Amino acid sequence: MIEINITKPLNTADGEINLVVDKQIQDGEFLTLFGKSGSGKTTLLRIIAGLEVPNSGYIKVDDEVWFDSENGINLSVQKRNVGFVFQDYALFPNMSVEENLKFALHNKNELRKVDDILKIMEIQNLKNMKPQHLSGGQKQRVAVARALMREPKMLLLDEPLSALDSEMRQKLQDELFLVHQKFGIISLLVSHDISEIFRLSNRVFKIKNGEIEDDGSPSQVFANQNISGKFKIVGEVLSIKKSDILYIVEVLANNEIIKVTALWDDVKELSNGDKILLSSKAFNPILSKI
Repeated sequence: MIEINITKPLNTADGEINLVVDKQIQDGEFLTLFGKSGSGKTTLLRIIAGLEVPNSGYIKVDDEVWFDSENGINLSVQKRNVGFVFQDYALFPNMSVEENLKFALHNKNELRKVDDILKIMEIQNLKNMKPQHLSGGQKQRVAVARALMREPKMLLLDEPLSALDSEMRQKLQDELFLVHQKFGIISLLVSHDISEIFRLSNRVFKIKNGEIEDDGSPSQVFANQNISGKFKIVGEVLSIKKSDILYIVEVLANNEIIKVTALWDDVKELSNGDKILLSSKAFNPILSKI
């Protein structure tokens, strides 16, 4: 279990905010951090990893204190049992895949782990290749494999799939979930992709201006339980066009474009790119911003 109780001021495009987190994360949870850019999601991951220092508070993992401002405790990155997968992969370009994995070993006498992880991630055929010769999906597999070399308590994932096409993204989502289950670790993911969150997570922190405004399962956080209807689909607004007294809203959901007619009251707070819940009630579509 992880206990986090920290504060840290952040300078964002919208001014200074205060990152405030007081939560517990249970063993085996797959938790996603969701919110607008600059809300504090990546900073929280970096604080857990020891790459940034909070102003106050503590972080406790099982019976070990990783950070305690009052008692002057701040374990180094090397002593924190985490695996970090960055958005840009952060692989060493001058090293082969195998050498990247060996570099992450705690104990250089345990080289057998390299072959084990290569096999688990199905990248044995890539072990002698350099990162510049790999596709985006292959680089991501290698980045996850390297993170697993440390046998981490936690896997920290900072939008690791955002640069991939939808087909590869779904494939690697499945692989991430299998890795999470196989190793029995806590996974913390930063993501803006609602469908990805539903596929992977059992819990979501919805963060706004540095504070966790909602905490629950994806259905509890995103699918407003006060809305009843025949169906509910999470999607993204692509366009809003006026047609006489109605508006035509194009919504991207599950790689399909859905056109919905709506009134001004339904769309007045919507913009292109907004995440919405599309539902129906008595055959009338309902658009709810999330």
